[in-house]
Amino acid sequence: MSDPTAHFNTVTDTPTSSVTLSGHEPFFIVFNSGSGNDDSARTREQIEALLTQAGRTHTFLAVDEPSRLPQIAEHAVKLAREAGGVIVAAGGDGTLNAVAAAVLPSGLPFGILPRGTFNYFGRTYGIARETEEAVASLLDARIEPVQVGLLEGRPFLVNASLGLYPQLLEDREAYKQKLGRRRWVALISAIVTLWRTPTNLSLELNSHGERKVLRTPTLVVGNNALQLEQLGLPEVAHLEENRLVAMAAQPVSTLALYWLMVMGALSRLGEASNVISFGFESLTVRVRGRRRIKVAMDGEIFWTHSPLSFSVSPQRLQLLVPRDTSRLDRS
Repeated sequence: MSDPTAHFNTVTDTPTSSVTLSGHEPFFIVFNSGSGNDDSARTREQIEALLTQAGRTHTFLAVDEPSRLPQIAEHAVKLAREAGGVIVAAGGDGTLNAVAAAVLPSGLPFGILPRGTFNYFGRTYGIARETEEAVASLLDARIEPVQVGLLEGRPFLVNASLGLYPQLLEDREAYKQKLGRRRWVALISAIVTLWRTPTNLSLELNSHGERKVLRTPTLVVGNNALQLEQLGLPEVAHLEENRLVAMAAQPVSTLALYWLMVMGALSRLGEASNVISFGFESLTVRVRGRRRIKVAMDGEIFWTHSPLSFSVSPQRLQLLVPRDTSRLDRS
């Protein structure tokens, strides 16, 4: 099948940062005690000890109830704006997403202490999951403006999806609650989920005057170079052109879905004849026959209404990344 969005793309200039760091800004750390698979209290104590040893002023804003995360993130932005500080998110992809959503409109510097299972966002920019290394990166950081995707105006850092992929994430979370947050648990969960015949969606795609109809079990829109590289999608270069990358599978059997999973694990998904991928600047997706659809953004699942609007945020996230590029480790 040919590229269904051959004329969907335009290129714009990449903005640069006007934010600089003195190295003395106070940190306001939104800490999700429910993220990660290690002991939260011990992790917090380690972060506090490292920052205190470095003489860096810091304030923890603990999140014990997930529903309060957006409110606490907004409060952290208010405090950081008043103090000329930096907002730091400590948690998994969902935590980073929620805090980034509050930080993005402010233009304030944003740091992360990633504690998720896969840590795609942090690894892309050389930010380690290990606490000591991540804190060291915060203390000796520069600012890099990074692209953010939007779904219905809501930001996402890694990806946003509908169809089978949100179901995979939902099932994976249920398995992790029982078996722990390990990568092999995610694999077992995916095998079980794919065993059930997924529903194929009928999607109408519109972008820059072009309209295409596509039947697929899932549509995933990516904003993360590392994840796209690991899947083997050549369109990863589009991310450097102020665009997002969409990928979808044609309707296939369960056995074929398993084979696509293997191809992705081997970084060869782009070679699969029944996978469509393309870059775009903005995209509207209408789900035929459905007014409401389950979607996932950076691992967090919610319901929204069709049609869906995907675009690149006109603002860049002012991300703190390691100044010492020799620390970069994307493995």
